[in-house]
Amino acid sequence: MSASKLDPHRPANRRRETREAYKSQTAFLQSSGNPGAGVEKIYAGIAVAQKDNGVHQIALALHDGTYCLDCDLIHVPSDKDNSTSSTSSESGSGVATPASFQSIPDDFAKAVLKKLSSFRTTRLSKTMGAGMTEEVAALCPQLAALLWSELDIVPFIFGPNPYSKRDQSSMDVDEEADYMSRKTVKQFDLNGLVPIVCGHRHVVAVDCEGRALITNLESYEDTVRLDTTWAATMKYAESLKKNKTKIAFFNSTPQGGGVALMRHALIRFLRLLGGVDCKWYVPYGKPAIFRITKDNHNILQGVAKHGERLTAEKIEELDGWVKREAKQCRWLDFGGPLASREQGGADVIIVDDPQMPSLVKIAKEQDPTRPVIFRSHIQVRADLADQEGTPTAEVWNWVWNNVKDCNVFVSHPVRAFVPKNVTPKKVGYLPATTDWKDGLNKHMKDWDNFYYMHLFGSQCFQAGMRVLAYPTREYIIQIARFDPAKGIPDVIASYAEFRREYMKDKPIEDIPQLCIAGHGAVDDPDATRIYAETLELLTTDEYKEFKEDVVVMRVGASDQILNALMHSAHVALQMSTREGFEVKVSEALHHGVPIIATRAGGIPLQVQDGKSGFLVEPGDYKAVAKHLRDLFTDPQLYADMSAFAEHNISDEVSTVGNALSWLYLADTLAQGEKIEPDSKWINDMAREKTGLPYLPDEVRLPRNVESLKLSQ
Repeated sequence: MSASKLDPHRPANRRRETREAYKSQTAFLQSSGNPGAGVEKIYAGIAVAQKDNGVHQIALALHDGTYCLDCDLIHVPSDKDNSTSSTSSESGSGVATPASFQSIPDDFAKAVLKKLSSFRTTRLSKTMGAGMTEEVAALCPQLAALLWSELDIVPFIFGPNPYSKRDQSSMDVDEEADYMSRKTVKQFDLNGLVPIVCGHRHVVAVDCEGRALITNLESYEDTVRLDTTWAATMKYAESLKKNKTKIAFFNSTPQGGGVALMRHALIRFLRLLGGVDCKWYVPYGKPAIFRITKDNHNILQGVAKHGERLTAEKIEELDGWVKREAKQCRWLDFGGPLASREQGGADVIIVDDPQMPSLVKIAKEQDPTRPVIFRSHIQVRADLADQEGTPTAEVWNWVWNNVKDCNVFVSHPVRAFVPKNVTPKKVGYLPATTDWKDGLNKHMKDWDNFYYMHLFGSQCFQAGMRVLAYPTREYIIQIARFDPAKGIPDVIASYAEFRREYMKDKPIEDIPQLCIAGHGAVDDPDATRIYAETLELLTTDEYKEFKEDVVVMRVGASDQILNALMHSAHVALQMSTREGFEVKVSEALHHGVPIIATRAGGIPLQVQDGKSGFLVEPGDYKAVAKHLRDLFTDPQLYADMSAFAEHNISDEVSTVGNALSWLYLADTLAQGEKIEPDSKWINDMAREKTGLPYLPDEVRLPRNVESLKLSQ
């Protein structure tokens, strides 16, 4: 018997089980016959009250956005009255009475989860969010995180509203639960998403300023090694809290790209630590500016249209925009993040965006000795930037002239991304990271995967796009923004070669489909053009025979749709021609999905060729097709590669690993120490300073970059 059959927890088997379970879900299959059919969205409210006899009465109300659908009352006796009854639900939920007061949190959570789980299967409904009172959160601290991890429900904790016309304390417990459910309804937009909002000085209110508590500190402990990564991170966190150090991050948008995803995760994690003063600021934004910055992005990567250049007029417009935003957002006012430290400004400034490099200069003008860190988060064609007179050199020189006074220059971990005019001693390497607990990466239950696959099908139907035949047929996926550097034409060429050379005699049910999907972004105006070009490419004589098996979709801002698509895919592709450090590669590995990726940028640092996936040269669609054949015809290879991928991911690409590096930089610089990485990895420096260097058995990204064949 093969190893894959012996271990039911191997990711390849989990995917097979999910697919088989999906086939058996008649409710979903019936509704998928009409892809436009919807699943009812509901919202929960949870409240608790303690009676005079010590019994806790829990109310769980369910609301459809217009009416209250159900309200369940659950009685939980105190330890003084733990022998009084054998049932706890007035509506017959069948939840057993807890044996003692100490078991109340567990039994409380089980009762709520059981009720919500039962309701969604019997009513074919999706609970979008659950609002609870502060008393509920205090009585059952783990409930919020369990709602998110077990049932994919966004949990909200609501305190008393001082502006309410009715005193919440005067409500009966069922009324209060209904009130919580109605407040939860208001947290979602018309698309069923929780909108991202910004507060005073345009600080990003991550997770509704902490009201949406989707995880807890214990959950993050499970994502890294406690004796090394976690211990080192806690040392810097305690020092920052003790010294009351203020950290301010800046970038151009609060959502839509990898930088925003990392920042949401970082702020979420630091908030759980309690006492680390870290805030994240973004400008209001301007579409005309984002057109220029996207052109600059393409020029730096060497994928811009011929003749595209950064003119003096554009430079003036960009620098003027940043100054106006700094003034409009009151970043320079007393107490603002860019004000001098004597005026209440931040102690450490981090500019994580080549779109706003002049913020570095502004920060230094306000407080010349304050530490400022600049992060260059794209693959810069240093070879072109080093050639005076090229469009890339023009853009890069504008960036560098604005950031040259930074204390530390953070880059993706590839020396070829750093132009020669950057001061070598300032350069430190830090990979892009992703969060294992957010909607993109958490391990969802089968029911939730079914729901989001169905939702994706509904979006395809509404857009006039073909629908995946999953679970009847398997599929290959590339998840990426519709960007000129993502190699989407190579994805289609690889699939066509795979079909022609290796699938021509197979029955249709054994031939996998291809899915190309990704989010849009407010600062990515190229996405519409690339999406249209992709659809047009499929109508050409070269590819039209496969058109009906290729699904191309710009997905709405739902992380869980991309999560479900990645989880259920058989193989992932990343055909980038230019790339920094692609978090979608890390996410595929986390899901145990073997990946075929190009040797572009930092991708070779992420994939162990032949173990967690395959590496090919950019544009080599024939090699991609051969690897696809192997992964679809060799079950043992697939199972081994899938398991290796899932269990060999470095802490460095996680939220905690990312926090370790930033906290080290902030803590060290804020205390007046000088940091000169001189091309070292920031993570290594952070670990060494705490006396916790890497152990021989720890998984980490390759350090000897020269041994990897990086395409230019």
